[in-house]
Amino acid sequence: MTFCFTGIRSFSKPWKSNPYLGLGPRYSYISVFLKDCYSIRNQQKWFSLKTVSLQNTKGVNSLIVKARYLRKRDEGSNEQVFSDSPHLFAAGAAKKRSLINPKSKDHALPSVKNTIQLPTKPLSSEEWDKLKEGFKGKANFENWILSQMAHCHSSVDMAKSLLAWVAAKNNGIVGYNLLVKYLFLCVFHKQTSEVIDIYEIMKARYKSLESGGNTLLIRGLIHSDRWREAFLLLEDIKKVMVPSKKNYNDCIQGALLHQDVNIAWNLYQELLDQNLIPMLETLKAFFDFGKGIKDDQYSNKLLDILLYLRNNQLYPDESLAHSVKTWFESVPGEQWKGRFTTIHKSGQCLSCGKTIESIHLSREEYEFLKEKIMRDVIEGGDQYKKTTPQELKRFQNFVRSCPPFDIVIDGLNVAKMFPKARESQALLDVVSQLAKQNLRLLVLGRKHMLRQTSRWKRVEMEKVQKQASCFFADDISEDDPFLLYATLHSGNHCKFITKDLLRDHKACLSDAKTQRLFFKWQQGHQLAIINRLPGSKITFQYILSYDTVVQTTGDSWHIPYDEDTVERYSYEVPTKWLCLHRKT
Repeated sequence: MTFCFTGIRSFSKPWKSNPYLGLGPRYSYISVFLKDCYSIRNQQKWFSLKTVSLQNTKGVNSLIVKARYLRKRDEGSNEQVFSDSPHLFAAGAAKKRSLINPKSKDHALPSVKNTIQLPTKPLSSEEWDKLKEGFKGKANFENWILSQMAHCHSSVDMAKSLLAWVAAKNNGIVGYNLLVKYLFLCVFHKQTSEVIDIYEIMKARYKSLESGGNTLLIRGLIHSDRWREAFLLLEDIKKVMVPSKKNYNDCIQGALLHQDVNIAWNLYQELLDQNLIPMLETLKAFFDFGKGIKDDQYSNKLLDILLYLRNNQLYPDESLAHSVKTWFESVPGEQWKGRFTTIHKSGQCLSCGKTIESIHLSREEYEFLKEKIMRDVIEGGDQYKKTTPQELKRFQNFVRSCPPFDIVIDGLNVAKMFPKARESQALLDVVSQLAKQNLRLLVLGRKHMLRQTSRWKRVEMEKVQKQASCFFADDISEDDPFLLYATLHSGNHCKFITKDLLRDHKACLSDAKTQRLFFKWQQGHQLAIINRLPGSKITFQYILSYDTVVQTTGDSWHIPYDEDTVERYSYEVPTKWLCLHRKT
């Protein structure tokens, strides 16, 4: 697409943030061969039952509550040892683990050196001719050089000199792609008059623009006295697609910048109605605008934003958290006071002393989640690719025939946590330590674990089977869904041990509500081993006792937020909190 320039007024300005240019399981499911539950002594069997007394709920609670430093442990004690390191799902924990156990680096591709140096000032036509002569790349020179300018946020004047050179040697014709890249620089540098000039040119030449051009114009126009025309461009986008949350953010920011609160809230509601998740800077703009304003209706809408974060398990960044704190403290006559803090392992806020909501599901939530997992993951997953309904049924019958378990162990996963240790010995150490707590254990394993090899000693596996009920599956099977089934079937007290974060199974769940409940349940039930030294007790990461979610009691708010300096993965939760309470 090309454009004919009949007179370039003063190619030049604008915007911030990096907008897009507008250019252009591990195994499979458990296959269980049940030979004979009551086989003769020398006949091999693929499961074993250990008879234990009633479920040891107290033992499980003791396992979770009694935390201590490894260096302070009593060597003669049978109590489980817990670490004071962050929990498994703490923000930044995965990053730290990756640094401790770095993966092999991919071979880096050889860098491609620029064939020319990017100019630092506007050039004359002769200088552009000379620069092009030295260009050895295969790409179009004009597109390449302007793309580099956009990437480096070069000055508008320098880009303007390039377009003037292009127009002069092409009878005033400049390609559309060059025009949009130039527009990007104008928007980035907030050269509003230039944005308006390009807007007029594009309106005159094209009946409609692609989304990239509209997005740039929207962001550029909101800073001008023609900001309402950004909404016309938003309507143009709606004719062909759902506008992006960036488009809504820019229009909302423009409305608030020009004091039109009603339009801003209407656009925000429209964004939610489109099932888009608002940008954090959109929410920040609403809180910043409300600073010092005594308006109950506006305040209630801001509180609704916080409840939206809660209901969708979203977390503010550090900048938004500061804006929220500032707004609360600025509301006339309310006397709110905020502090940034952390939460004790017990669930108590270290600032105000209030107890944070429990991580444990209610009976209704637990039964709802159990039913969903049974249907979507156990029965509706892809496990039948490597097992059969009959085999799954046999496993379910096995679990149902057993009393409820206290801890379910992914045997192969646990055994491979310590590469330098023999796998059967590593598994035996974990089982033996837990068995001393008089806990009812289930170990899920594979048939090859029963064969005598250098990694699997038969005598050690026999000791495992004496201390725990065991179920050994075909070697091709996937055991995570069976781990979930056995844990959920045993009841809300039952915990499980695996280093797998179960993200694939969470993704199998059909809706966001169930996925959030699953993650909440997982945080409160997954035990993680973080240390095993020869001859010493195994150390577990503590399990969260509180729910990391925005919450309020009316006279207080507790809001978890992301620190700027911490990289949090999607399956982690923040460790920093904003505590707000009303003075009385």
